This record gives sequence, C-alpha cells and structure tokens, in this order.
Amino acid sequence: MTKKIVLVMTSPPIPFGKADSHWYYVLLKELVDRGHQVSAFVACETTEEIEQTQALFPSYDLHCYLYRPPAGLRGKWQSFRRPFSYVFSSEFQQALAERLAAPYDVLHLEQLWSSWLGLCHPEKTVVTVHYLFSEDRAFESSDWRAKIYKWRSYGAERYLLRSLPRFIALSDRLANRICELHPGAIAHTIPLGFDLSHSPFSQIKPQQNRPVVGLIGNFGWMPTYSAAERLLTRLWSEIKAQVPTAQLQLVGRSARTRFAAFENHSDLAIYQDVPDIAPYFRQMDVLLYAPTAGSGMKVKVMESFAFGTSVVTTPEGVEGLPAKDGIHAGIAIDDRGLIERTVALLNDPTRRETQRHNARQLLEQVCSPTVTVTQVEQVYDAIIEANS
Repeated sequence: MTKKIVLVMTSPPIPFGKADSHWYYVLLKELVDRGHQVSAFVACETTEEIEQTQALFPSYDLHCYLYRPPAGLRGKWQSFRRPFSYVFSSEFQQALAERLAAPYDVLHLEQLWSSWLGLCHPEKTVVTVHYLFSEDRAFESSDWRAKIYKWRSYGAERYLLRSLPRFIALSDRLANRICELHPGAIAHTIPLGFDLSHSPFSQIKPQQNRPVVGLIGNFGWMPTYSAAERLLTRLWSEIKAQVPTAQLQLVGRSARTRFAAFENHSDLAIYQDVPDIAPYFRQMDVLLYAPTAGSGMKVKVMESFAFGTSVVTTPEGVEGLPAKDGIHAGIAIDDRGLIERTVALLNDPTRRETQRHNARQLLEQVCSPTVTVTQVEQVYDAIIEANS
C-alpha cells in the first residue's frame, strides 16, 4: 500500500558524506522506488550539500535548508532550552509545519534531536535513535562548560525519549535503554541499511610488503577520538614490535588537528579531510577501532566490511551486527586481545581473506536496502493501524 511519508533528515542523503548520510540515501531512494509518496526535509551545513542532494534526486519532493542558528542571547537561550534544535532553521520548521497541515500517514524523524519537531504529532511519529550521548559518555570533562553541556544534553535526551511513543533503535542496547527511560515506549530494533553497489569489493586483495593498520573516521566525535588515542598510546607500540614492517595511518575529519603531537612518529601517516575515503580503505589491511565508549552502529566498521578491509574492534564496534569473533572480525575488549588479533591478521593473509569475505556477506544478509527498509515499512504499517 502506498503511504504518505514525511521524512526529516539531519544530514544530506548522499552515499559517502557524514556518518548517517549513507543510510538516508538508502532510506529515501528505497521508499520512493517502492512507490511511497515521500516528502523529504533535509538539514544541510553548506550550499554544496544542498546542490549534491538536489543533483542526486532531481525529481523528488525534496526540501533542503541550511543550518541557521538564531544569533544573540535569544539564540543562546533557544539552544540551551532545546539542545541541537539549531539544526532546523525557522524556514525549515515553517515548511515542515505547512506539509504536516496536509494529509500524511507517518512522520519519520531521523536522529533523536529531530524529536523537537514531532512533539505536537506523537501519534503518527517514529524517531530513529542512532546513538545516545549518555551512553557514549560525551562531554566527560572537568571543564565547567562541558559539565553544563552534559547536564543539559543528557536531560534533553531523557525528556525527548519520554515524550514520544515510538522509536527505531539501531541496536538492542539502544532499544533496551529507551525502554528503561520510557517503559511505555515501543522500540523497534532495525540496523542501518547499506547499499553495497557503492563499495566495489575485490575478490582477492593484493598483498603489501608493508602491511597497513589504520583508523578512519571523524576524530572530533568522542568514540572515534577515544579509539585513536587508545591505538596510539596503548596498542600500536606492541603491534609494531611484533610486526616491524607494519605502518599506521589515521584518516578523516580533524585527524591532524587532534593528533598533531604524534605526527613525527615513525611509520605514522595522518590524512585530514580527504575528498574520498575509498582509496584509504583499499590500501588498509586492518582497521583497528577500539573505542572506550560509543553506542549505536559504527558506520566506518560497516564501510570496512563493505570494501573488504579486515576489522579488529570491541563489542561496541560491531554493535547492531551479529558479528562473531574470528569469523567476521577480531573482537576483544582488553588491549592484549586487540593486539593479538591484529598481529594474527597482519601475519596471516589467508585469515584476512576469509574474515573480509565473511564480513561482506554478513553485511549483505543483514543490512541490505531490501532487508532494512522492509522492516521500516512494517513500523509504518503499525503506526497506520494504531491510528485507524
């Protein structure tokens, strides 16, 4: 049955953009391909993002707006009162309100902070929760400003989770936490969808004389920052001692800014704000991602699986995926286990080949657009039935 969906996204729906962008691309495209009438509202940081989105979806009912935080004391008060609502400009909110005044079946809000837009429409609203700051231990600092951000952000999370009835969570961990905070809530667990056609997979990965261990991500995000810090200060020296030919690379937003103090270390390369991450995945033998905290699915782990790069991580690194240690990835909690699995993969090309093929197959089975968006449609059906 064709449904009228109003979809709100906090990043542009492009295949390789921000961490959540790929899922938005999959969701929007698949819903329209299935015949649904989708009115999509997108918050963008730059005019370039708007142009990219409009070029990808020229015939869609698509409304893109720039972040326009209100200035002055009024703006600061609004941000304090409703954290992260600055993403949605007054123009965005007005256009959305006009659309919601017309008939629709479901208001689908991506990311918890977009819940500010659904408080007046709870019966037809579902919110996708990608992560929780309180689970990620964000803003953990002795700085007084960080303490205020922590108090306000954690409080706003609890308020929003208790204010709406239905959620989609990316993992059982998030779903359980939502229901702890709001016992009356309905929380569906649905993994992120991934379009593998954008990630060419080489059946046989060329072997390198000097294997590469690396980490790719946004180093301004606490889980990725903590993973890089752990890699540099606790894991790398022992890996290097056991595999002297190994090289290390950090790739992504704020990589050099955050880790400039390590730039002179031998065998370490840092690449910041690269235009295309695909070449770095292809030249990497092992992605070592071991955050000290971090809820939700880790897109860079998913991208590693997609491109065919072996992964060593913690259980949090494969949250939302039924990955098994030694089958799809090396999975361990302690430093010793992470080091042992990384060294074993670096020294054994056959093991790397087996695990990367298994990981790609797992992604195909669990996260394909067909599988994930079908589950989203089932949530829509439940909302429509509840309101009939």
